[in-house]
Amino acid sequence: MRHGGRILADALAARGVERVFSVPGESFLAALDGLYDLGIANVVCRHEGGAAFMAEAYGKMTGRPGICFATRGPGATNASAGVHVAMQDSTPMILFVGQIARSDRDREAFQEVDYRQMFGGIAKWVAEIDDTDRIPEYIARACDLATSGRPGPVVLALPEDMLSATSDAPDLRPTPAPTPGISDAQLAAITTALAAAERPLVIPGGSVWSQEDADRLARFAETWGLPVAVPFRRQHLMDNRLPNFVGDLGVGMNPKLGERLKQADCILSLGSRMGDTLTNGYDLMSPKGQGRRIVHVYPDPDEIGHLWRADPGIAACPRAVLAALADAPAPAKKRDDWTAALRADYEAWRQPKETPGDVKMEQVVTWLSDNLPDDAVITNGAGNFASFIHRYYQFKRVGTQLAPTSGSMGYGLPAAVSAKIQHPDRTVVCIAGDGDIQMTLNELSTAAQNGAGVIVIVANNGRYGTIRMHQEKHYPGRVSGTDLFNPDFAALARAYGGHGETVTDGSDFADAFQRAQDAGTLAIIELKLDSEALTTGATLSETRAAAETAQRRQKTAAEPARPSTALVPAEVQPDQRGKGNLLSRMLRGFGR
Repeated sequence: MRHGGRILADALAARGVERVFSVPGESFLAALDGLYDLGIANVVCRHEGGAAFMAEAYGKMTGRPGICFATRGPGATNASAGVHVAMQDSTPMILFVGQIARSDRDREAFQEVDYRQMFGGIAKWVAEIDDTDRIPEYIARACDLATSGRPGPVVLALPEDMLSATSDAPDLRPTPAPTPGISDAQLAAITTALAAAERPLVIPGGSVWSQEDADRLARFAETWGLPVAVPFRRQHLMDNRLPNFVGDLGVGMNPKLGERLKQADCILSLGSRMGDTLTNGYDLMSPKGQGRRIVHVYPDPDEIGHLWRADPGIAACPRAVLAALADAPAPAKKRDDWTAALRADYEAWRQPKETPGDVKMEQVVTWLSDNLPDDAVITNGAGNFASFIHRYYQFKRVGTQLAPTSGSMGYGLPAAVSAKIQHPDRTVVCIAGDGDIQMTLNELSTAAQNGAGVIVIVANNGRYGTIRMHQEKHYPGRVSGTDLFNPDFAALARAYGGHGETVTDGSDFADAFQRAQDAGTLAIIELKLDSEALTTGATLSETRAAAETAQRRQKTAAEPARPSTALVPAEVQPDQRGKGNLLSRMLRGFGR
């Protein structure tokens, strides 16, 4: 006989779970006891949102479900941010949530929540385990579902009395995953479509890729002479230095790559949904009239035809399809010229555009790209600072980019902690904005407790940069809610027992980074940016001026045309002696 917490822990251990992320709660004490019995590491975080982000990052790195435990009610609502990231990023993850005793249901008991309603729209499956005997069944299904088809998050609620009850339920051993494959007819349909195209474009996608997949993609692209453009924050799916890599489609994309997407006559999507972010809000490519042939390979058959009319649409594992394509013979005519033109656009886009101030983000990110090891992991959350990573950093290997395609702020630091625990011998760098980092700054404590020597680079321009950018574009000069008061970030790192420095001159950055590496502890390098620094392409003043000019033009265009002076009576026309007209003289007479 075992209590439910031990049954759960045994089921996780049988599936290779070595580590979970949590904020402990009294609602799942039996689960904590089961983890203790088996020696499964429990990374204790400072906020459930941080714990969920760490679990999601683990799922990205390993392809196995990241495991998070959160207590009921407020703990679950805090963790929901990580579940949303896992859903939008297609990352395998399981969130275990404590629940009230079964006998107290529907009484609005302390911290009671209906989790099926709460998580129903942002998870692949939400369930509550009512019977201790069925724990092995639920865990088996949760693990299979989180990794099958389009990967994603599963939420399981654990009533505390169910978890502490005992049972002699037998374990259910994991079964082999379904064997992926592609038929000869499907392979022929893809290659025929590509061979007929004049301006083809390959777009890989998904969160679960291996280095072997990336090597196959590179071989396929080279053999066929095809350009490869990656989706938003999937730049690590192919070595960016290779001649067939042409950039990323997403927020802050190269405008010329966006134009090339509009020109493409055949798109091969290998696991990408090709949603609004990739298409600039469907401006570059619209489901209402897509205007090109789309070969859509996706693991979930329900997604094919959701946005795009696929010809052909193939419900299959993109990695299995890529394995077949990598060995497909070269076509009679390659599209090397088209690919070379896109690559030239990418190389031109990478040429630094100078930003104001003594510390320049384009120089910092370019230095990191040129000097970090190929397997260094770069993490980030959301903010304008991230556009410098997209534009100037070249990712070389799979698994070196951990960033939320959902655009969630605060993701970078927890992801970096998770990455450093998973890969203690690799360099892990979190690049964050001053607003972004303060969403989960408390996870510095988690880093210190676990000896995770992450290096955090804080781009401090004193504001929520992305929102300020949009504010200046739509309401220029009317600043509300976007300026920030910030702590001394370097001193904060030292308060946690780490290394902290502030860089006010860009020429000092390289030495500061070396000292951070040598420290071997968590480290923060705060970059003091000019208040004018806003985006990779425009300063704050330039953004405001452009918006004001556009508004004046719109106002002028909306004004009714003025009547010609030929239609105005002579007595109210300006006299030739410059003394005004009759109306102005009358007004002066009334004492104006």
